[in-house]
Amino acid sequence: MITVKIKICGVTNLEDALAAVDMGADIIGFNFYPKSPRYIEPDKAEDMISKLPAFIDTAGVFVNAEHQDIRKLTDPGLLNWVQFHGDETPEFCSQFNAWSLRTIKAVRVRSSEDIEQAQEFHTFSLLLDAFDPELYGGTGKTFDWSLAKEWPQRIFLAGGINPDNVVKALKVDVYGIDVCSGIEAKPGKKDHAKMKLLFDNIHNFTGLKVYK
Repeated sequence: MITVKIKICGVTNLEDALAAVDMGADIIGFNFYPKSPRYIEPDKAEDMISKLPAFIDTAGVFVNAEHQDIRKLTDPGLLNWVQFHGDETPEFCSQFNAWSLRTIKAVRVRSSEDIEQAQEFHTFSLLLDAFDPELYGGTGKTFDWSLAKEWPQRIFLAGGINPDNVVKALKVDVYGIDVCSGIEAKPGKKDHAKMKLLFDNIHNFTGLKVYK
């Protein structure tokens, strides 16, 4: 039996969040980057989080955000995870390493050199995503996932994961997978049929829970 964290990201509404939880998601991700089509206002995210089961982890995605803006959401205990998806420095990310908060540094991968350079980050985990010169994630693109096998850290695999290739992603044997655009009807709105197929394929491969 294989265990892997399943993070459903770019959630903007309660219906999608609860559906993801029912299907077996471990982490629900909220995008707090104002330029993203999946941006959610902090007050709306707070209201949604209050309606989620206590056993579900929540992650906030930030891109080059100010320290105090991140703290506004982490200090009240709204988030379990903070994902740095911009050009943050190792020193900046290290400020958030605390026992009650897990941190993720996203790396836009072109080659193994990008992952090697990320070794200077001392976050709880790394998230490997496809490189795009203009976009910070949510591109729907994949990269050479075999590169993730070379490194010992906890790694979330991201970038173009969908129902058709999710088993291939799981076979990389990473700590978690991050799914966003591959199960969307449009940016910020999940396609529940695609999401169910994704989880069905995950559960058939891992031998874990069955969709309720």
